[in-house]
Amino acid sequence: MDNKLYNLVTKEEKCYGCGNCVVACPVNAYNDPAVAGGKGPEQLDKVIMCVENGVIKILNMGLCKGCGTCIEECPDGAIGLEVNYTT
Repeated sequence: MDNKLYNLVTKEEKCYGCGNCVVACPVNAYNDPAVAGGKGPEQLDKVIMCVENGVIKILNMGLCKGCGTCIEECPDGAIGLEVNYTT
């Protein structure tokens, strides 16, 4: 069970697949050189999120450090942090 105090949440109906969050995420950029170069991830097991079928998908929440960069870079409010009150 994940004991994080937060989780990333997505609102797929708001996402149009721009990928800003994927490229802006410092964990994604650090773990996958393709992301650091401004492209989509090539190593899906090493990134937090990717755009799949035109919408954002959370792949590895355990890698997230909760910095909020992805949230700030989303132009449509399609991604956010949800606090877990019970861990």
